[in-house]
Amino acid sequence: MEAVSSLLGSVFGGASSDSAATITSIFIYPIKSCKGISVPQAPISSTGFRWDRQWVVVNAKGRACTQRVEPKLALLEPHLPADAFNQGWEPTHSSYLVLRAPGMEELKVSLTKTCDVIDDITVWEWNGSALDEGDQVSEWLSNYLGKQYRLVRFNTASQNRVVDPEYARSNQYRTMFHDEYPFLLASQGSLNALNELLEEPVSINRFRPNILIDGCDPFAEDLWTEIKINKSVFHGVKLCARCKVPTVNQETGIFSGAEPTETLMKFRSDKVLGLNKKQAGKVYFGQNLVCRDSLTEGKDKVIQVGDPVYVFKKVSSSAEAAA
Repeated sequence: MEAVSSLLGSVFGGASSDSAATITSIFIYPIKSCKGISVPQAPISSTGFRWDRQWVVVNAKGRACTQRVEPKLALLEPHLPADAFNQGWEPTHSSYLVLRAPGMEELKVSLTKTCDVIDDITVWEWNGSALDEGDQVSEWLSNYLGKQYRLVRFNTASQNRVVDPEYARSNQYRTMFHDEYPFLLASQGSLNALNELLEEPVSINRFRPNILIDGCDPFAEDLWTEIKINKSVFHGVKLCARCKVPTVNQETGIFSGAEPTETLMKFRSDKVLGLNKKQAGKVYFGQNLVCRDSLTEGKDKVIQVGDPVYVFKKVSSSAEAAA
């Protein structure tokens, strides 16, 4: 009976009784383009994992600053209370976002203080208001980076940043200061396949996924259009086009040259994968996801390291996945 169930699942696009992979790591990036936090579990919010990309560093013109411009952001470590990743946790007056960076004294940023609203904050195509974390934080960032910067927090009370409905198939999915989509999934198998071709292997932190899985074939995640983790259903909506951030050594905060992008161009470019893209010359690593459960209220919306990943629907090629 189990074999029949598995066969029917594969024929009709459902999930088999066997998992396709297992979650080995979950990463949250509280400040866009800064160091991530490895956590044992993560609650799902309406904009992705709770706390993910809730803050962004901006320049004097209010434009988002990333490792593309300031690779030293890779060494800026945000820390949150361990309980912050428990479902239902709320900050108190003694709860802080803690900032650490080489050569800098630790700085605590209150999670409950009232912030001034500043306008004309820009993250790629999005422009809106955000909550300014104040002059002390600005001075700390500016001293570390050597230029005038501020830290702002997404203004959930008044702002709404919608995911591109062309790929998400809905205009209801939202993000905070993410590049495009609320979740990014990558596999250890894909990283291993890349590292076999590199003279110097790279860590998964070059690609900054939220969910790292293992147990599947290299780049199998390209083809997954519907998966289930714990009780939550995720949709694979678009392969992740990579910028130059993967060329930043995340342990030194220095551009390391052309790799791994140069090698990825040989077997993961839009041309090689047969993708019909408006922007030619891109390379792809990882699958962007949206979560159906992020659209509804309720409990038990959490995933954990060790959770199995079940594939409900998949396509036959990367080109079809990107269509």
